[in-house]
Amino acid sequence: MAHIVILGAGIGGVPAAYELRATLGNGHRITMVNTVDYFQFVPSNPWVAVGWRERKAITVPLAPAMRKRGITFIAQPVTRIDPDGNRLELEDGSPLDYDYLIITTGPKLAFDEVPGAGPQGHTQSICTIDHAEAARAAYDRFLQSPGPAIVGALPGASCFGPAYEFALILSTDLQRRKLRRKVPMTYVSPEPYIGHLGLAGVGDSKTLLESELRSRDIRWITNAKVTRVEEGRMFVTEMDEHGQVKKEHELPFSYSMMLPAFRGVDPVAAVEGLCNPRGFVLVDEHQRSPKWRNIFSAGVCIAIPPVEATPVATGVPKTGYMIETMVTAIVKNIQSDLAGREASARGSWGAICLADMGNTGAAFVALPQIPPRNVNWFKSGKWVHLAKIAFEKYFLYKVRNGSSEPIYEKYVLKALGIERLDR
Repeated sequence: MAHIVILGAGIGGVPAAYELRATLGNGHRITMVNTVDYFQFVPSNPWVAVGWRERKAITVPLAPAMRKRGITFIAQPVTRIDPDGNRLELEDGSPLDYDYLIITTGPKLAFDEVPGAGPQGHTQSICTIDHAEAARAAYDRFLQSPGPAIVGALPGASCFGPAYEFALILSTDLQRRKLRRKVPMTYVSPEPYIGHLGLAGVGDSKTLLESELRSRDIRWITNAKVTRVEEGRMFVTEMDEHGQVKKEHELPFSYSMMLPAFRGVDPVAAVEGLCNPRGFVLVDEHQRSPKWRNIFSAGVCIAIPPVEATPVATGVPKTGYMIETMVTAIVKNIQSDLAGREASARGSWGAICLADMGNTGAAFVALPQIPPRNVNWFKSGKWVHLAKIAFEKYFLYKVRNGSSEPIYEKYVLKALGIERLDR
């Protein structure tokens, strides 16, 4: 009997646990370890920040959900990984041995790289449910005395979809409250142009997103390097295409939400030979550590090189479809290893995203992620807004009920008119 430990209970970790149980049956032990005792559906956080969702609607207690599938759940941080000894050390000092380790921790949020940024500084975040609730409290205060708003991403960021989402959701909510005219809005991003998305653009993303921002009177600064944030004031260096200083901006704001760059979480990043210099887990084409053959990893915490060099550093997003296929590949490869066969399954490092814009939405597909692509399109419309709501409900149902069904493969791709993918 093998013991498989999953470190992290997010969009990658929870499906990994359910898919392992469905694939391997009850003949092997599965343990999930997470720093908190609940699952949070992170894609809904922009809605939480403006009061369109409450915490209880997008979180699921994990212990009862895991118990239904015979999966042990431990709610405490891991402080150390000993890959040679096949052991984790938990915060209370107790050890946890494993035969296979799956790392799906997500990232550490690198707000510290920009002085004054982040919830401990002067900008808000939607990266966690706690951050989103704090952003909502700040928004409620802001509504009493509206002023300029800045939304965007800090240098080195890789997840730009939620920044666009929040800018457009914020604009929509202010319109509904009849306050939009009192709030000058600016989108600030290290992307070299609107719609780059860390992917060198997808289909007509540049044209369509520029049109959305322009139609809602949201100004933008790209190639933007935020250097520091003070109370009510953001300092931004705008670079030209050659990486030289083009203009210095001092932007006033009454409310700001800025997404950070990511790093690997501390206990994972501390393992020499497991990660790149930013702390992201190095994996081969089978989602497996090249150094430790019984360690696998999926999701935001893995190392993927940038699609291209940009004047201000940008990373590569890891979207839900990509994570789903990584998880499936890991499960199949562990199954093969247990049977004495070589690993053969590979995830699809392609990007599929449903982004809400308040009263409409945008969907993009980039397959593969790095150009040239077999599929490369970007569409917008109210149908995407409705599709994301449906996706949220189904994913939360999946978590609560222990479903191992691949949502993207079975529903999202067909909804987007994609029947078959070349992986």
